[in-house]
Amino acid sequence: MRHDTQFYIDGEWVDPTSPAFLDVINPATEGAIGRISLGSAADVDLAVKAARRAFPAYSQTTRAQRLDLLRRVISVFEARFDDVAEAITAEMGSPLWFSKQIQTDTALAHFKQALIVLRDYEYDRMLGTTRVTREPIGVCGLITPWNWPVNQIASKLAPALAAGCTVVVKPSEVAPLSPIILAEILHDAGIPKGVFNLVNGDGPTVGHAISSHPDIDMVSFTGSTRAGIQVAKDAADTVKRVCQELGGKGANIILPGANLETAVSAGVMRCFTNSGQSCQAPTRMLVHQSQSDAAVEIAKATAESIVVGDPRDGNTRLGPLVSQLQYDRVQNLISAGIEEGATLVTGGPGRPRGLNCGFYVQPTIFSDVRPDMTIAQQEIFGPVLSMITYSNEDEAVRIANGTVYGLSGYVFAGDLTHAREVGARLRAGRIYLNGAPHDGLQDVVAPFGGYKQSGNGREVGVFGFEEFLESKALLGYEAS
Repeated sequence: MRHDTQFYIDGEWVDPTSPAFLDVINPATEGAIGRISLGSAADVDLAVKAARRAFPAYSQTTRAQRLDLLRRVISVFEARFDDVAEAITAEMGSPLWFSKQIQTDTALAHFKQALIVLRDYEYDRMLGTTRVTREPIGVCGLITPWNWPVNQIASKLAPALAAGCTVVVKPSEVAPLSPIILAEILHDAGIPKGVFNLVNGDGPTVGHAISSHPDIDMVSFTGSTRAGIQVAKDAADTVKRVCQELGGKGANIILPGANLETAVSAGVMRCFTNSGQSCQAPTRMLVHQSQSDAAVEIAKATAESIVVGDPRDGNTRLGPLVSQLQYDRVQNLISAGIEEGATLVTGGPGRPRGLNCGFYVQPTIFSDVRPDMTIAQQEIFGPVLSMITYSNEDEAVRIANGTVYGLSGYVFAGDLTHAREVGARLRAGRIYLNGAPHDGLQDVVAPFGGYKQSGNGREVGVFGFEEFLESKALLGYEAS
């Protein structure tokens, strides 16, 4: 039985308190592939009450009990792996191979990593006669985006469950079908009543109700900087913890000693991953002015070799953008690049040739981009690369750090020592040196999060686990 128009609250699939429906659109066909219910503040309140009731018992479960729960979740997830991947492709246009090898596999990896962290974590330490212990923070609201619809839930949910927290999840209403399957997975894994709750809906209604709810102790949000600011304001009145992973405008510094062919082609492909709909995409490529012409030619050839089309075709590298709204936004920013005087190397406005339906965008590269141009400052969230030249290393670092964002940075150098030195100067939460990581998966161990307006707090591994813990000092625990 499908549960698309229901919410998962207190261990059961329930109907919304007030009927309100939204069609789910396949971005490759522009046709409806399903329908969900949009929740209300009343639905959120029911979910929060369930999570609050469940917290005292779940927070006191043993490490062994939570490890067993995670193992069951992993087992059921593996059995429904293809269902999750198929839903991601249908609802947000990710090529099926990418939905399987990256989107779904990385989501599953977060649960496996949470199991490892929980198994090995040391909760207690002594500071003189004081015992410092860590305990779960409480009821957590998890608000997640459409571009990595299950991965971004898993990166929050897995450590929250491992830590002993109870949760209320609001997935994106644009890509809600794979999160519903995730809820089914958790139910079939035997998650205790009230520990996990899911309410679909939009940000101004359900997102606001979660972030402002007095019985939610923490909000973990991934999305735009604009929306993150609103979440923080909503949360301020109840002084709850807010963890935010927001926008990015990643700079990719290619130093003269790097292999230009390898660095440029890898940078283009990384920028266009997930059709450019990734917050840590290296959307600004910085090349030395002496190598500009050669770099532009390599970038052009790479972009023009990319197959854009049907996400279910095994040859497709880029699928459509997720929605008409996102398509229009990217088209407007491409036009802004042209109007402000950047050189259009390849791509440009409109759909790729032969694709007359679907929210497809041409892989687009601009050269002669000034650091102050709109396309060099705003997060585009589409397959658009800005190529910027620099005269020396100091200027490259200054340009790289010259936006309000600080989520990711990339450095290619002739030797690793040089890459490390430049990477250390970048004001961003993750720095990728010489193309790392090399296994195709996202790194689910190293901390993920941003500086400046890219957010606060960290996700992934032990750093993400500790976001869901409070510290408690027991003074006089031992006799002096």
